[in-house]
Amino acid sequence: MLRRSSFKLIALSVISLVLISGCSKSDKTSTASDAADTSKGRVCVILPDSASSPIWENVHRPVLNDGFTAAGYTADIQNANGDTNKFATIGAQMLSSGCKLMLIVDLEGAGIQVAAKAKAQGIPVIALDRPMVGADYFVSYDNFKIGEIQGQSVVDALVEQGKDVSKMNVVYVSGDPTDGTVKLLHDGANKALTAAGLVKPAGETQGTWDGAKAGTYFEQMYTKLKGKVDAVWVANDTNAAAVITILDKYGKKVPVSGQDSTDAGLQNVLLGKQSATVNTAGHAEPLAAIKAGLDILAGNVPAYTEKQDGVPFIKVDPQVVHADNVKELIASGQVLAANLCTTAELKVACTKYGVS
Repeated sequence: MLRRSSFKLIALSVISLVLISGCSKSDKTSTASDAADTSKGRVCVILPDSASSPIWENVHRPVLNDGFTAAGYTADIQNANGDTNKFATIGAQMLSSGCKLMLIVDLEGAGIQVAAKAKAQGIPVIALDRPMVGADYFVSYDNFKIGEIQGQSVVDALVEQGKDVSKMNVVYVSGDPTDGTVKLLHDGANKALTAAGLVKPAGETQGTWDGAKAGTYFEQMYTKLKGKVDAVWVANDTNAAAVITILDKYGKKVPVSGQDSTDAGLQNVLLGKQSATVNTAGHAEPLAAIKAGLDILAGNVPAYTEKQDGVPFIKVDPQVVHADNVKELIASGQVLAANLCTTAELKVACTKYGVS
């Protein structure tokens, strides 16, 4: 979780990137009710939920709000809370109020129609984090690479234990298949695991971003395999925490992957219950979206890495996080040590890995 002092630095960094002199800053995040127009206009942002990951509310909302506000725009940021109908309603309300730019984190395809309506009004659209048909630009981490990092973290942990990957029972716990990033994560992880000798996974659970459901699906697979599970590729930290709860229940510790560098994920990494996480919870992704958005608003073409399905892709590099570099996130201000070192066991781990 970012500290408020970090938000100020982020806002200032956006200003310096686009050479805007002077800045102002709001001390609260935007909602539909407090998003009054400013001289430069309104930037509209739709977030998908709060359940799939804490990063939407804890990181993206405040970073996007502070960045666009500092540049002189009003940031109207709303969350659909996992409801596609609410997503459509929010989009319609935003467009009727007027938007200079829309940033959309898609929810089960609900963003596609909102994007189409925005484009019909001449409003540029950035797809944030998740690919989406109809967007002008896509800003996200390289999700295939994230999958590779996740898969390799599982491979490395098994090899460190002296185990032959080709003989291991590896279970796959994926995310919601309607999320366009999920196939990329899966395929990247599968590439790393098969390159290390895995012929095929021992089982794949039903994909979901609901942690409670992920735990249930994994326990069903664990029972089906009669507990013969040697490692688990998991698409994010929320699902990984649920998987680890089940493994703890049966007194088992095996390599488990993750993503988002959530507090819970980092705690599991420090405790050795999760082989690694991937840092996608920092400010890099929303900061890149702010830079692209301000370029568009200024009439410039944002620099992009490549095109994905015909859409210019602004790619953000992910960072793998093992126990020995959690301290780097602390030093950067992205995470508070006080949120990690919360139990006697975790305090010992924090001391061991220099987290303070």
